[in-house]
Amino acid sequence: MASYDAENTRRNFRRELDADLVEFHTPEGELPPPETAAAFEAFDGCVVTGSRASVYWEDEWIEDVAEWVAEAIADGMPFLGVCWGHQLLAHVLGGDVEDMGEYEIGYRTVSQVGDSRLFAGLDDEFTAFETHSDYVAALPEGAELIAENEYGIQGFQEGDVFGVQFHPEYDQGTAATVTRGKESLSQERIDAVLDGITDEAYAEACETKQLFDNFVELVRERRAAALGARPTQN
Repeated sequence: MASYDAENTRRNFRRELDADLVEFHTPEGELPPPETAAAFEAFDGCVVTGSRASVYWEDEWIEDVAEWVAEAIADGMPFLGVCWGHQLLAHVLGGDVEDMGEYEIGYRTVSQVGDSRLFAGLDDEFTAFETHSDYVAALPEGAELIAENEYGIQGFQEGDVFGVQFHPEYDQGTAATVTRGKESLSQERIDAVLDGITDEAYAEACETKQLFDNFVELVRERRAAALGARPTQN
């Protein structure tokens, strides 16, 4: 479900997700029908993308997305949330999302915590592009911290629900476009972030794209197991 700039979001996620995608641009009121929240009935899994919004805003579309996501999680659907999606999943599961009072933006170092399947194949410390001023201040009860840095929680999981604060899908063009659009930041800081969007930094950050393959593999395994467990009808 896309909640950000439609063109960049669609391009980036279509490129990185090796799966048949059905897309819903939620700020425009697009949302899967309620009955499709059941895992493996209409969809095998769901990815919730970034957004300019905050999950604690009282916008109707945010409440509608949160309600559908809560039902889908309860029905066993695997989820991956990225940036705003990470925050929404944490919020839906009972965690706390707050304004940081500052921006984390640019290529940053993130450290794994524990041994999450989502990060299989990634180094213990990896580079990722960040752009957010809200953050998950407290994890949902029962959720496991899987990544962090000096700004706090960078990843969590609860069962087959995963969230990452950073943007593994970003290409250099998206990173530059988003950075230039941060009107609340000084031009000096914007220029410094733009100077850091180099071929070398992007190449290092491409390691994080592995998590998309890891998530898709998990979803396919869960679907196969669910279908194999269903009784055969004569």
